[in-house]
Amino acid sequence: MSTGPVSTFIRQHFRHFNAASLVDAAEGYRTLIDNGGVMMMTIAGAMSTAELGLSLAEMIRAGKVHAIACTGANLEEDVFNLVAHDFYHRVPNYRDLTPADEQALLDRHMNRVTDTCIPEAEAMRRIESFILAEWQAADREGRPMFPHEFFYRILKNPTLQASFQIDRKNSWLFAAMEKNLPIFVPGWEDSTLGNMYAGHCISGDIKNVHTVRTGIEYMTELAAWYTRESRCPIGFFQIGGGIAGDFTICVVPMLHQDLQRTNVPVWAYFCQISDSTTSYGSYSGAVPNEKITWGKLSASTPKFIVESDASIVAPLIFAYILNW
Repeated sequence: MSTGPVSTFIRQHFRHFNAASLVDAAEGYRTLIDNGGVMMMTIAGAMSTAELGLSLAEMIRAGKVHAIACTGANLEEDVFNLVAHDFYHRVPNYRDLTPADEQALLDRHMNRVTDTCIPEAEAMRRIESFILAEWQAADREGRPMFPHEFFYRILKNPTLQASFQIDRKNSWLFAAMEKNLPIFVPGWEDSTLGNMYAGHCISGDIKNVHTVRTGIEYMTELAAWYTRESRCPIGFFQIGGGIAGDFTICVVPMLHQDLQRTNVPVWAYFCQISDSTTSYGSYSGAVPNEKITWGKLSASTPKFIVESDASIVAPLIFAYILNW
């Protein structure tokens, strides 16, 4: 039973519709963990720029998250916020911006994500300088690593730590680094630093494009992780849609159908926070039962969907689980 002021409020007021689904999903999450299960969390959208670390970092420290799959943007944007928070610019009237207003932001090198602008020089270029040195060292030494492993290395750098502008306890990636949490980043190339890496490969600063491991290698690592952890129930908590969730949930049918490991269980819990409309052909908006036909979930898997804004819902679910 949740007893903190936030969770008490949720239990008192969240009784119907999406509010009730939120409580049910949080209770299901807690039940899985209490029964010795582990939780995979997938993060899409711009949740790092929404400062999800304020609650997610504590979930990681408390042992409520055991692996994360995220977009390349979420991987890097948590670190951008960590080192450049004071230079971010909020645009509360973003719906009223004209094309000329947007051009003015570009001229200031302010990259807008809804109501928040990420400063290029203080965030992206600062991190580039640190991570490029790691890329080049690994390239020279023939030591390929995954994108998140390079981030783990720079987060341990005392020089970078000296430039942190928020408390490191509010960075989910820093918390993950401290726990050496398994992270999977499908489609990392579709990120600012992924684009920068491609540019450095083209310019010859990086000699071997495979110095940063991606894609298929992440899937093989995910398959190994899932097989190893499947002695316990494994849950799937999906924030948003897209590749972070789609890539990760497919590991089960791949193990069953392509590797014939039919003894590996399906996901033991599923919850998605989504604002995607259920429609013809929309995977992100598909109801959970559709996943049964693909061999991802079973008919008896506890399934929840909270159709709402993840920037509101996710911190509330985390607060409930943490008894805040």
